[in-house]
Amino acid sequence: MTATHTRPEYSAKQEWASGLTAFAAVMLSLVGLLDIFRGIMAIAQDDIFVTTRNYAFAFSLTSWGWIHLALGVVAVIVSFGLLRTAMWARVVGVGIAGLVIVANFLSLPSYPVWSVVMIALSSLIIWALCVVPRDNLYDLSGERTESTTPHHV
Repeated sequence: MTATHTRPEYSAKQEWASGLTAFAAVMLSLVGLLDIFRGIMAIAQDDIFVTTRNYAFAFSLTSWGWIHLALGVVAVIVSFGLLRTAMWARVVGVGIAGLVIVANFLSLPSYPVWSVVMIALSSLIIWALCVVPRDNLYDLSGERTESTTPHHV
C-alpha cells in the first residue's frame, strides 16, 4: 500500500495566524534595517540630527547610534526566526520591539518624525506577535510546528 501525504486543512483562523506572523517578521526586519541605518548615520554624522539643550535624557548621539545599530541587528536576526514561527522569536520579537519603542522615545528630540514612525511600526509588530494564540501557529512552509501537533496521553 502507498500512503498519500496531504497537507492539513487550514482554517481561516490559522491563515490569519500565519499572515500576522509573516507580517510581524517582515515589519520587524524593516524596523531592524531602519534602525541599522539610523545607527550608522548617528555614528558617522552626528551633525545631521537635531539636538535639544534641556532634555532630561541627554546622551551623545554616537551612543544612541550604537544602541540603534545593536537593536537593528538583533531585530533582523529575530525576524528570520519569526519566518519559521519559532516561539522564542515571538517572545524576543516583542522584547526587541519594546526596546525599539523605548530607544526611539528617548531619542525623540534628536529625530522626532523618524522616532514617531518607528514607535508606530514597533507597536504594530507587538500587536501582531501578541494577537496570535500559541496553538494556531503554522510554519510558513506549510508544515505544522511542534507546538500545534496534538499530544496524545
